[in-house]
Amino acid sequence: MSTILVTGGTGNLGSLVAGRLRAAAHEVRVLSRHAPDHPVDLLTGLGLDAAMAGADTVVHCASSPRGGDDRAAAHLIAAARRAGVGHLVYISIVGVDVVPLPYYGVKLAVEEMLTESGLGVTILRTTQFHDLVAQALGAVAKLPVMLLPAGVSGQPIAVEEVADRLAELAAAPPAGRVPDIGGPEVLTFEDAARAYLAATGRRRVLLPVPLAGKAYAGFRRGGHLSPANAVGRGTFAQFLARPTGG
Repeated sequence: MSTILVTGGTGNLGSLVAGRLRAAAHEVRVLSRHAPDHPVDLLTGLGLDAAMAGADTVVHCASSPRGGDDRAAAHLIAAARRAGVGHLVYISIVGVDVVPLPYYGVKLAVEEMLTESGLGVTILRTTQFHDLVAQALGAVAKLPVMLLPAGVSGQPIAVEEVADRLAELAAAPPAGRVPDIGGPEVLTFEDAARAYLAATGRRRVLLPVPLAGKAYAGFRRGGHLSPANAVGRGTFAQFLARPTGG
């Protein structure tokens, strides 16, 4: 079996990927700043060479909306070249090339860095995770009136299903950019909010609010959706019905 590194391996997605790879009998090295066996700082590259030695594949799940993903990717690519790593799998987001959010722009830049790196690369884009949508709705539900972006929908997918796909890709040869994956249904934010309120036993007034800017326009056009690749099975309502869903 292969030796596979998982960056961000203590996070929500990375920990699931690591567990699936271990269950398939791979040797898994979990990389994060606080990992006990392989502490690595991707923003400085500290610890990367030691963690990368002898590895066959890297699954890059580490990411931060606060910035620095491009610097982290540069360090990861350089270390992978030095170690002779044959395959780097990257998780990205549907719409990074059409919705002009700064965070999306950095994710797209990382995709391009990987494609041009000369390494064997697999890139998977996915729609929003259930838990991220629930967290966003929970934040706006703190007020009596839930302010929602008018005309915007989402296509949430179960993080477990994304982990399944990443583990599958990590065990396969490099495939370039593979087909996107999305959740089983496209929901307006109003419908998602109603489901969230019903699951959490709250009453709120929903107020769709038109917003300004190119990013909002991109979301209204559905640039972050992938209805043609609605391969997910778990619905948002099913996620909310779980004990930790709401």
